[in-house]
Amino acid sequence: MLGVFEHVWVNRFPGRHRAAHLVVRVRGRRTEIGVHALRIRFLRENGETLMETEGTVRFGEPPAGVQHVEATAVLVFDLPLPAPGRYRFEVELDGGADTVRIPLTAARPEARPPAAT
Repeated sequence: MLGVFEHVWVNRFPGRHRAAHLVVRVRGRRTEIGVHALRIRFLRENGETLMETEGTVRFGEPPAGVQHVEATAVLVFDLPLPAPGRYRFEVELDGGADTVRIPLTAARPEARPPAAT
């Protein structure tokens, strides 16, 4: 997933989406150089956490004159998909100071994806 794909087809539930890729790009200001906590959760629509991982992202010193810093990570997950429906990733930086939600729906091939709300 690159933030482009919001739906997966699953032949049977419960199922798994093997080797799903999530690309995370974190941007900051020069004043934020250093190590920052990163937490990624995969949740069902009801808020149940299906998967969670934590790590860090490090902003290095940018070249002279550059005011913004950036770090990128490519993460690979085997996503548990217990039933058709809506899911989401929550990517949290520094304990929730900044949280991004990335939606995902899953359905059987013969079904239509759930309508967005």
